[in-house]
Amino acid sequence: MQMTQIWDNDRVLAVTPVLAGPCVVTQVKTKAVDKYSALQLAFGVRKEKNIKKPQLGHFKKAGIAPMHVREFRTENDLETKIGDKIGVSTFAVGDIVSVTGTSKGRGFQGVVKRHGFQGGRKSHGNKDQLRMPGSVGAKGPAHIFKGTRMGGRMGNERVTIQNLSIAAIDVEKNILYIKGALPGANDGLLLIKGQGELIFNTAVEEVPAEAIIEAPVSEEAAVEEAAAEAEIETKTEEAPVSEEVAVETEAEAKTEEVPAEAELNTANENKEEAPAA
Repeated sequence: MQMTQIWDNDRVLAVTPVLAGPCVVTQVKTKAVDKYSALQLAFGVRKEKNIKKPQLGHFKKAGIAPMHVREFRTENDLETKIGDKIGVSTFAVGDIVSVTGTSKGRGFQGVVKRHGFQGGRKSHGNKDQLRMPGSVGAKGPAHIFKGTRMGGRMGNERVTIQNLSIAAIDVEKNILYIKGALPGANDGLLLIKGQGELIFNTAVEEVPAEAIIEAPVSEEAAVEEAAAEAEIETKTEEAPVSEEVAVETEAEAKTEEVPAEAELNTANENKEEAPAA
């Protein structure tokens, strides 16, 4: 992206916005297996038809088809797995980082532009010598020493700029605003390195029900819940009784409730049947 400006209180900072991630871990190298610790990170999206089959099989473990893949050395083995993601949340405002990129290609250039030579004199008789390199060595060795500054291909080299600070972070868009200029053209690939621990965005694990803490309920929600419970209780009290239950209850009442007249009649009959002494 092109450089822009942001406000820091009463100061204006010249920054370069960088789309930093999310980067997916495609391989984890350890000292026990690979003799050194490193992470292989992938960025971007590419069509599967444009990727060779062995590489496609390697990337399918992480479930992606990336555009760029780079390896980052780490001091110690990290507890991570294939498929984890690294975003801008691993950085913080004020962090000091180093940015590595490929500088713009300038083609074949002379010594004035390539090495900053002053050039020849702009005086009478010095024709076509304003941007010439001049002498390139003594007569004795009779050859040009290796490393002599001369015209040649300029740019398109790996460049690292250190001690750059992060001015702002846009977490939603995964953008880092790095103070100052960065190497390379627009839409170029950059490698950002910093100090500290990496933060991985892993899959969300299921939380047990015991660990869930109920959130505080507002007064309005509590009133609504109480009203709903009262409606449920009234409906259960007014619910109609089925016919079978009604018949059973009536039969039980008939068998249990014996009229007093019937009891008296049975007592009189027993008296009559008793023999005289």
